[in-house]
Amino acid sequence: MEYNLADLFESVVDVVPDREALLYVDHPGTGAERRLTYAQLDAAANRIAHHFADAGLCPGEHLGLHLYNGIEYLQTVLGALKARLVPVNVNYRYVEEELVYLYRDADLAALVFDGEFDERVAAASAQAPALRHVVRVGSAAAPAALEAVPFTEAEASGSPLRGFAPRSADDQFIIYTGGTTGMPKGVMWRQEDLFFSGLGGG
Repeated sequence: MEYNLADLFESVVDVVPDREALLYVDHPGTGAERRLTYAQLDAAANRIAHHFADAGLCPGEHLGLHLYNGIEYLQTVLGALKARLVPVNVNYRYVEEELVYLYRDADLAALVFDGEFDERVAAASAQAPALRHVVRVGSAAAPAALEAVPFTEAEASGSPLRGFAPRSADDQFIIYTGGTTGMPKGVMWRQEDLFFSGLGGG
C-alpha cells in the first residue's frame, strides 16, 4: 500500500466496514440526519469515481469542488482520489471574477458545484475553456443557467465496486490559499506529504 489517501481510506473500510464513518446534520435545511458506514461511504465514492472515468476524465486532471461542507463534498473528494484526479477546493464565497481566475489558474477539467451557485458558475465556466464536465448538487436556485449533470444521476450511473488502477503516493491534491493580499494561490501537495503533515500536526 502506498501512502495514498484513497488507499488509506480503503484499508480502513476493509477493517471496519460496518463502523459509522459519517454523521451529517442538515442544519440550513430540514435538520435531518444522514449517517453512512465506512462501507456505504466507500460504495458512494466508488460510484462517483466511476462516473468521472466514464465521462472521460483522466488521472492527473483537475477537479474543482465548489460545495458547502456535506456528504457530497466528502464523497466527491474520495471519488476524485480513487480515480487519481486532483481535487481542487473552491471557496463558495468567491464572486465571478475570482471564480474565472481560479478555474483558469487551476486548469479545471471538471467541476462539482452546489446548485445555489448556478448563475456564478455559469458565468465563470463560460470563460474557462478547459472545463468540459460539470456536475450539479441539488437544484438551481432559479431556472438553471448552466447545463450540468445532476449529482444523483452521476452517482447512479457508476458502479459501487472498486476496480481502479494502482495509485501512487505522488498523486496530488491542490489547496488554494485564502488570497487575502491578492488572488488565491494553488499549493500542490503530494498525497504522502499531506498524510505525514497531518500526522506531524497531530
